[in-house]
Amino acid sequence: MTNPMDNNDSDSKGENEEEISFAELFEAYDTKISHELNQGDKVEGEIISIGSNRVYIDTGTKSDGVVEKAELLDENGEFLYKTGDKINLYVVSLSESEIILSKALSGAGQADMLDDVYRMGTPVEGKVTGVIKGGFTVDIMGKRAFCPVSQMDVKYVENQEEYVGRNHHFLITRFEGGGKNIVVSRRELLNQEIKEKLKLYFEKVKQGDVVQGIVTRLMPYGAFVELISGVEGMVHISELSWSRIEKPEEVIQPGDVISVKVLKIETSDKTDIVKISLSMKQVSSNPWDNMEKAFNVGDQVSGKVVRLTSFGAFVEIIPGVDGLVHISEMSHTRRVLKPDDVVQAGEIVQVVIKSIDMDSRRISLSIKDALGDPWTGASARYGLGSIVEGRLEKKEKFGLFINLEPGVTGLMPSSNISNAANASDFEKLKPGDSVQVMIQEVDEEKRRLTLTSPDQKEGDNWKEFANIKETKSIGTMESLFLEAMKKKK
Repeated sequence: MTNPMDNNDSDSKGENEEEISFAELFEAYDTKISHELNQGDKVEGEIISIGSNRVYIDTGTKSDGVVEKAELLDENGEFLYKTGDKINLYVVSLSESEIILSKALSGAGQADMLDDVYRMGTPVEGKVTGVIKGGFTVDIMGKRAFCPVSQMDVKYVENQEEYVGRNHHFLITRFEGGGKNIVVSRRELLNQEIKEKLKLYFEKVKQGDVVQGIVTRLMPYGAFVELISGVEGMVHISELSWSRIEKPEEVIQPGDVISVKVLKIETSDKTDIVKISLSMKQVSSNPWDNMEKAFNVGDQVSGKVVRLTSFGAFVEIIPGVDGLVHISEMSHTRRVLKPDDVVQAGEIVQVVIKSIDMDSRRISLSIKDALGDPWTGASARYGLGSIVEGRLEKKEKFGLFINLEPGVTGLMPSSNISNAANASDFEKLKPGDSVQVMIQEVDEEKRRLTLTSPDQKEGDNWKEFANIKETKSIGTMESLFLEAMKKKK
């Protein structure tokens, strides 16, 4: 059975709670009434409603504030705010029912307020009227003010005339002589707006996100990219491409719309400057990740010479992956002293992959292997006793070096020259002269080829010297030589 006293207690308890709630509400309302705003005051309010033309702000008083929506659009005409966002505005006028807010004060009839505006740090609207030495003349509420050229914008001002005739918001940084000396700055106000935009932007974007931006300018060390109006990040030249590049303009140009990855967001407590590091190359995967699947040792591929050093040339075989052709791997046919004697930067060459080191991300390449070793098959091409034509490469005391084809040079020893029937003809030869010689010995493995004269003195048994066991068919001049030897016997 329910005790009537219990009901009475319950009703009493509910009434007390209701009284407390009303008391709290009344106290809160009373606090709003007591919190008065004056013209020119700065208000940080929360957006409570967004209309088609107006935005309504909770001012912390009994009256809501209202600001024209057009004032809050960025340079691209976009409205970046949403309900619940907080925003800093200034009281332009007020009544019991409504508070008119704006991003700055304006109006020639309010010139007497400038001293208060200066002390409170309230932005004012001004019109740039002309260009003078070191800056601009600006009309602020009917008063003539000066804006240094360095304070007109956050970016470098290239053409001052572009600003003349335009209305902008300014902060008064100096107010002296009752308004006779007024100095204003637009740059400080823009920096404040950029900080607010950054705060809103990075509530949505975090490190590691991929976003879009517009390339604004190029520098030797990288590219600046505008993420939103007034907010820029920098892509270092090393983050522009997986390929090795010398200048940013090799891959991008101002005005390009690109995708970038946010690498780091740094804020300086001393200067309030936000540095945003971006990467263009990290939007795509590292080409090294697929190297083992794409290539094998022994593959012959084409590549671009991207860099020369004293010890070789780096050849890019796919964008972002280059390998080294050591100077010793450049030619079978000659001794290379400088890489640029064989290849030039930008040249497309054929290379053979000699090794792939995934741990250190290094690839060894060879140009000479791609061209083929001229000594391969030399014993078949130069049969013993065959007569061939060559050119004198150089003279030494111990004999003559005679080049038979690119990369293949044989030696005619001094003893063979002295036994030649026309030894004086060999002694008169100069480098580059053409001469006929006979193959006496071929060692393909050691890359040695011994030559002799097709016309030997009588009594010279060159075949015994060459240790020839089997004679293959040979040319006409050699046949004549063998026939003469038989007649002698």
